[in-house]
Amino acid sequence: MSSWMIYGANGYTGELIAREAKRRNLRPVLAGRHRERIERLAGELTLPCRVFSLDDPLEAAKQVSGMSLVLNCAGPFSATSAPMIEACLQARAHYLDITGEIGVFEHAHALDARARDAGVVLCPGVGFDVIPTDCVASALKAALPDAITLRLGFDSRSGFSPGTAKTSVEGLAQGGKVRRDGRIVTVPLAYQVRRIDFGDGEKLAMSIPWGDVATAYYSTGIPNIEVYIPATPGMVSNLRRANYLQWLLRMKAVQAFLKRRIEKSVRGPDEQTRNRLPTHVWGEATNAGGQKKTARIKTANGYSLSVAGALAMAEFVLSHAPEGGYYTPSLLAGADLVARLPGSGPLVLE
Repeated sequence: MSSWMIYGANGYTGELIAREAKRRNLRPVLAGRHRERIERLAGELTLPCRVFSLDDPLEAAKQVSGMSLVLNCAGPFSATSAPMIEACLQARAHYLDITGEIGVFEHAHALDARARDAGVVLCPGVGFDVIPTDCVASALKAALPDAITLRLGFDSRSGFSPGTAKTSVEGLAQGGKVRRDGRIVTVPLAYQVRRIDFGDGEKLAMSIPWGDVATAYYSTGIPNIEVYIPATPGMVSNLRRANYLQWLLRMKAVQAFLKRRIEKSVRGPDEQTRNRLPTHVWGEATNAGGQKKTARIKTANGYSLSVAGALAMAEFVLSHAPEGGYYTPSLLAGADLVARLPGSGPLVLE
């Protein structure tokens, strides 16, 4: 493979990806802003490393120069994606990340023309966010081409990494999100509640502001999109109460306090937990006449899928040299991508 970089390699998921890359005899450059952690990991894995922050755009572009691709694993991506995408555009390096943040997808999509001109692939969301649901969305579009409503969801019980937990704190302050008539609109948290069989029995579920509200529209053109996860009645009640506290959650001091608490208390699931907790992914498409198609697939744990998915996408981009521009995972590598990943069963349509 050409020279490529994992930025944020010292984070929970970034380190998992770096270790798996080494196991596969790949040689990415490990990078991040924490010198001690990056140099220690690079030394252990005998991989090259670079230490830099994204505060200086010129310095970031200089550090990315010579790379064919950057896989950004440094969250929250609301802070890191824009400067790293800019560095990649300047250095003409392809950009991937493992975000699930709607704002990141929208920003990357807005840069489609620049990316085309530069010959740079912009494909955020190449981890669990959003490979499985994006592939389910594309499969449903193929099965029901005139669909006007798309509902997606997943049942995962493995817990949060520190980066995912910090992103969730930011999300609470921004409220719920759905796509309605082609536009992303803000709605209350736990806006919709219904019962869903994700693949492991019917459960109460609530809507969440997941990345597919952005990406599934670009993959399918379906104008109305919602995303769901299982929830207890207590979770629904708590989130609905949180709607009245968004003014507080938006305060920088409160956000900083909650993120410091996360850094001290959240570690991410260990290997044993990841191995014993698979994920069930579900989707439902409906057309104007009420015809419905449902899709389900069982995958590896979300973090394990992020490792396999990110590396699969990095290898795909470097070996296939696609044209520049904005992509979703299914648009870039096909709707069968998720079924090709380790731990995935077949994608079943009904």
